Amino acid sequence: MTVPSNAPEVAGLAPELAGAKKGQGQSPLASASERFTSYDVEAFEVPGGREENWRFTPLRRLRGLHDGTAPLDHQVEVAVPAADGVTVETVGRDDPRIGEGGVPADRVAAAAWSAFREATVVTLDGTPQPLTITVTGPGEGRSAAGHLQLRTTPHTEATVVVERRGSGTVADNLEIVLADASRLTLVVTEEWADDAVHLGAHHASVGRDARLHSTAVAFGGDLVRVTETVTYRGPGGEAELYGLGYADAGQHLEQRLFVDHAVPHCRSNVLYKNALQGDGAHTVWIGDVLIRAAAEGTETFEFNRNLVLTERARADSVPNLEIETGEITGAGHASATGRFDDEQLFYLQSRGIPEDVARRLVVRGFFGEILSKITMPELRERLEAAVEAELALTGA
Repeated sequence: MTVPSNAPEVAGLAPELAGAKKGQGQSPLASASERFTSYDVEAFEVPGGREENWRFTPLRRLRGLHDGTAPLDHQVEVAVPAADGVTVETVGRDDPRIGEGGVPADRVAAAAWSAFREATVVTLDGTPQPLTITVTGPGEGRSAAGHLQLRTTPHTEATVVVERRGSGTVADNLEIVLADASRLTLVVTEEWADDAVHLGAHHASVGRDARLHSTAVAFGGDLVRVTETVTYRGPGGEAELYGLGYADAGQHLEQRLFVDHAVPHCRSNVLYKNALQGDGAHTVWIGDVLIRAAAEGTETFEFNRNLVLTERARADSVPNLEIETGEITGAGHASATGRFDDEQLFYLQSRGIPEDVARRLVVRGFFGEILSKITMPELRERLEAAVEAELALTGA
């Protein structure tokens, strides 16, 4: 395949293909700094299910996205409405901007990079109103690759909603390139049809004194796995990463984050919450934060909470924090998984609230902290209604 002309000098590109499969075997990497990246799909071994990156993912349900048998012979449809301060371009893989957000870190992301025919580049030069971008799958029984890049200009502010919906099997990459001193509020929703399988990779590159405020929401799909990587290009960058997931019976929702602090005086804050109900409902949250030796003055915290609503549902949560310098402002991580708080239920019931209503109130409160981060009233109300619909499935 053709590597973008601006491809950064990253370990794992062509000159190092002899050692390309480092970290892809059965043993976990000793350090997140050894994380392997490449544009070349053949640089990655076919996952077998025992690799650290894949041990929680049911490979048999990926429809060949991981082993190359999925044809990826269709493209996702990307719809971007006309708006002030927004420039939309359809470009080929030879566009020098493609790749500025980051490099694929697993075989599926590399396969999507190799398979897309055209990418959509959206340049945000200060948007007075929120911009909603709709990404639609290829349809039931079809598989597709996609590539979308969002980029800001210096000293601008923008708000973008990316809604993913439809049927089929999808592998795609989303690049987010923030110019210096710019601000982007981003909401990405996974509202796929019940048959859909989606493996997506988000690559965010945060410029000097830039700020990314991102909220990821996952409701739909049979299997949805999203990996999000954040890197910093200069001091003063900030990343606020929030997430909400609701898994039903048989549904697999997987969220993987890697925040790479490689420059000084940057900040990150991560908060993800998941609820699970029904036989075989499964959520996975992996949060990796690396503070490299040069990243003095870093401030970071990550937290994942999971609320298990019924029997035979499973939540896996693995927060990881690696620090290579003692000269930081602060760092921490935490994870909690549990069922309903009996004291909260008792308190509500003691005031005459029926148990089923009390349970709904507890779940609403659980998700309220994340939903409150969404400043667009119509979108927030729609997502609150989606939570209500999920609760109604089991009468919680």
